Amino acid sequence: MADPKGFLTTPRETPKTRPVPLRLLDWREVYEDFASSKLEKQAGRCMDCGIPFCHQGCPLGNLIPEWNTLVWSDDWRDAIERLHATNNFPEFTGTLCPAPCETACVLGINDDPVTIKRVEISIVDRAWEEGWITPQPPKTRTGKKVAVVGSGPSGLAAAQQLTRAGHDVVVFERADAIGGLLRYGIPEFKMEKRRLDRRLDQMRAEGTEFRTGVNVGVDITAEELRTEYDAVVLAGGATAWRDLPVKGRDIPGIYQAMEFLPLANRVASGELESSPISAEGKHVVVIGGGDTGADCVGTSHRQGALSVTQLEIMPRPPETRSEAHPWPTYPMIFRVSSAHEEGGERLYSVSTQEFLADEDGNLRALRLVEVRNEGGKFVEVEGTERELPAQLVLLAMGFVGPQREGLLEQLGVELDARGNVARDADFRTSVENVFVAGDMGRGQSLIVWAIAEGRSAAAGVDAYLTGRNVLPAPIAPTDRPIA
Repeated sequence: MADPKGFLTTPRETPKTRPVPLRLLDWREVYEDFASSKLEKQAGRCMDCGIPFCHQGCPLGNLIPEWNTLVWSDDWRDAIERLHATNNFPEFTGTLCPAPCETACVLGINDDPVTIKRVEISIVDRAWEEGWITPQPPKTRTGKKVAVVGSGPSGLAAAQQLTRAGHDVVVFERADAIGGLLRYGIPEFKMEKRRLDRRLDQMRAEGTEFRTGVNVGVDITAEELRTEYDAVVLAGGATAWRDLPVKGRDIPGIYQAMEFLPLANRVASGELESSPISAEGKHVVVIGGGDTGADCVGTSHRQGALSVTQLEIMPRPPETRSEAHPWPTYPMIFRVSSAHEEGGERLYSVSTQEFLADEDGNLRALRLVEVRNEGGKFVEVEGTERELPAQLVLLAMGFVGPQREGLLEQLGVELDARGNVARDADFRTSVENVFVAGDMGRGQSLIVWAIAEGRSAAAGVDAYLTGRNVLPAPIAPTDRPIA
């Protein structure tokens, strides 16, 4: 146990965010530094429970009480070793994961939970600063070749595990830079790309090969891929976005979030001078109340939007846990992200009826209506229709599954009832040497699940290629969050 009285004497404390007027001037991460002395006290709040439910809340099975104790004891070197034992990329989860481990924390039953996520990111940041994170190339090579299609978190996790197991791994990415959503989906203010780039440097030094600008299924056929490689891991994500087929959808000025965000990231990285889809000087409406919608909100603020309004068809969540989400489940509660702190308005229980154009044919507004849930269906509330000014609308309503055209059709893999790639207990698809990990097989989910699935799929591939079973497999394909 860390500090035996820590949870009684130390209140929860998290880093402050940089002032809004200041952070809107750049794309840097929003949190200020947090002193190690404060962080050690926060780690000391861990109760070292007899049954650590934080383990159950974390798909990776992170050894949270162990590295909390090590941080409290000022043993940061051992802390990063325990953290890396279950997580290839703690800087990704430490910045982007919504921390289901914290909502499962036993202390959270009647007090504020331990700041697990902040301890995690602080450990890995300290490890990079001290030079403790170095390449781990394999001691021996198996001679087996593995292709990983997709370079998001699941693909990178699978690739690193398989490379370290001694296989020759090539990661294919159709974009012109490695990282998937980490590169072009997640805004810089949520995770600076330096965190991604230094991990990629580590992976290259270990022997992983990256090939960008290759659209597998177009530039390379599925047959060619399976012929050249002993195993294939599909990690292309759930890239088929959900649309909003209402009247006026074809009016110029309406875009998908993943048409808008990648361009903004290219501006932040210096690849583009300005974005062809910009919120500058416009009334912006974001349709969809999730994390991607919040990313659009924060990006629009930084681009100089006149106003930003986020629409959600569901009712406003409660401030605290409801009986429908008891501890240790992940509660559906009202959350305020850093993007929401920066301004804008959120409207709940509303539905878009129509997009409206001006006399020149450009988007000027949308018509919405309030709705209520009756028997599982949303019913419009009569007399609540109104117009909302909008010169830019961003659709952030999630994804419906993987892209089927091209690679999946060529492979002929079976799909499950939800339209995702079906897999067995070893993450193998219906095609002999083809495996799947992440959102392509699971459906749209969290980064922590993506990394866990990449690690698990790597274990399945390694066992298939060598007959051994040495890589850890933290989850089964059917695992679902505590709910």
